[in-house]
Amino acid sequence: MFAGLPSLSHDQQQKAVERIQELMSQGMSSGEAITLVAREIRASHTGERIVARFEDEDEDE
Repeated sequence: MFAGLPSLSHDQQQKAVERIQELMSQGMSSGEAITLVAREIRASHTGERIVARFEDEDEDE
């Protein structure tokens, strides 16, 4: 699968990590926090995007 992912600067990545940690400190699970922050980034990101290929590990079996 291919996906266009936001290309984030180190500072943007750091802010995302801090936001995830903040949400977790408020009782949200790590998975929920990551999902929420990813949605926020995708909704607001106007910069470059990278193309990434994700492979399902089970396909080789």
